[in-house]
Amino acid sequence: MPFSDLQSFLAELDTHGQLKRVGVEVDSVLEIAEIADRVSKSPASGDAPPPDFDPIHGLRGGSGLLFENVKGSDIPVGINLFGSYERMRIALGVESFGSLADRVQQLVKPEIPTTLLAKMKKLPDLVKIAGFGPKIVKRGMCQDVVHTDDADLFKLPIIQCWPQDGQPGVMGKPADSTEAGRYITFAGIYTKDPDSGERNVGMYRVQVFEPKMTAMHWHLHHDGAAHHRKYKARGEKMPLAIVLGGESVLPYAATCPLPPDVSELLFAGFLNGSGIELVPCKTIPLEVPANAEIVIEGYVDPNKTIVEGPFGDHTGFYSLPDRYPIFRVTAITHRKNPIYPTTIVGLPPQEDYYLGKCTERIFLPLLKILIPDIIDYSLPMFGAFHNCVFVKIRKIYAYQARKVMSSIWGAGQMMFTKMIVVVDEDVNVHDEQEVLFHMCANVDWRRDTVIVDGPVDILDHAAPYEGAGSKIGIDATRKIAGEGQVRDYPPMLHMSEKIEALVSRRWSEYGL
Repeated sequence: MPFSDLQSFLAELDTHGQLKRVGVEVDSVLEIAEIADRVSKSPASGDAPPPDFDPIHGLRGGSGLLFENVKGSDIPVGINLFGSYERMRIALGVESFGSLADRVQQLVKPEIPTTLLAKMKKLPDLVKIAGFGPKIVKRGMCQDVVHTDDADLFKLPIIQCWPQDGQPGVMGKPADSTEAGRYITFAGIYTKDPDSGERNVGMYRVQVFEPKMTAMHWHLHHDGAAHHRKYKARGEKMPLAIVLGGESVLPYAATCPLPPDVSELLFAGFLNGSGIELVPCKTIPLEVPANAEIVIEGYVDPNKTIVEGPFGDHTGFYSLPDRYPIFRVTAITHRKNPIYPTTIVGLPPQEDYYLGKCTERIFLPLLKILIPDIIDYSLPMFGAFHNCVFVKIRKIYAYQARKVMSSIWGAGQMMFTKMIVVVDEDVNVHDEQEVLFHMCANVDWRRDTVIVDGPVDILDHAAPYEGAGSKIGIDATRKIAGEGQVRDYPPMLHMSEKIEALVSRRWSEYGL
């Protein structure tokens, strides 16, 4: 089962040898980030490869880290806590991502009962689904301690990840800007649609400028930004809560590319096996997880913005500074003796790589419903999530690979995919070398590639325009009649099964 709060999750990581405690004093400015970056890229420790698919050889993710003595703060810092396959499985309470994918498939495509008896048998499942929604409670440990007038963000051990984060005078940021390089990087951002009242939970970075003032960074397509546009049209300030910690499933649920109108809190309840308990905030009309470590309450100004950035991003480069809304703090609440969870964002592998690979596995059934041609897919690490996807299909008609490309570019956030490589069903899409081999073997560049214009990741600095550029599709399948000029494909080299079996039996005799 998943865990009801962050500290229970950490205790379980400790039991499994997945947590290392650092007792010496460390600085939240750059030092914690540098340590976490080295550990996350360490091939020497961590867990075994998952049974669900073959990861990149040697990738381990290092250990989760708990810094118990942070300079200038009495609050410990947890980082890289979700940065391995094993820790993701522990957080979600599953033996394998495949088993969770099976549950997702039943949720999104349930079998419709046709008889009265079948409907009666299905009733417990329907009741269980209804129980996944959030539950409002009167009290929560996230409000053991409440700061309002004395609220101060700088009392939290908020980290700076990279040297130029938020710094003035670089990358076009005005030299007279407020110097602030610290970012909240691993919090759920809670908002409500002012029209429907529907909750949204996203994970957006938050740059801290003053004890009670931050910038709220979100992209145009994010639900939080959509909510803000509605409040701005009304001329009203928007209530918003920054939530750190809580149930172990919450960070993952906040990052999921869920279908429209599917609540992150409902999905978190599904992952958790029961609804997430929420408690009313002290100073704003929102509810937040009762078991959170720290909650920052406040309002987003409908009119005022500030230059936010630059910021070292998951692309491996700094994202450019730009103007984003100002968020003003009205309260900071926390449990007694809280732990501050954070993450470093940068060139993968980092924690977000494992969150992304988890989504890749869990959402395969949903992608198959949207695009039935797909057997399997992989988001390779070098693509930094949006840049590349490898897709396996069972090819039965001409130009099927191109149809799949178009479908992917029309599927939610996969519209940002910069390069799609489609291969045949006998290719392991999780083995990059195997995919590249078949791409080189089966592709004639003029015949088998297509370049289209459309939306791209707003962080793609290579695109000619912000958020808009070109994308390429590569048909690396074996060509069939109707796909242009096609010659006979020679058979691939395979040893006979008889000889393979013989050599396997006699292997020990060879002394090799």
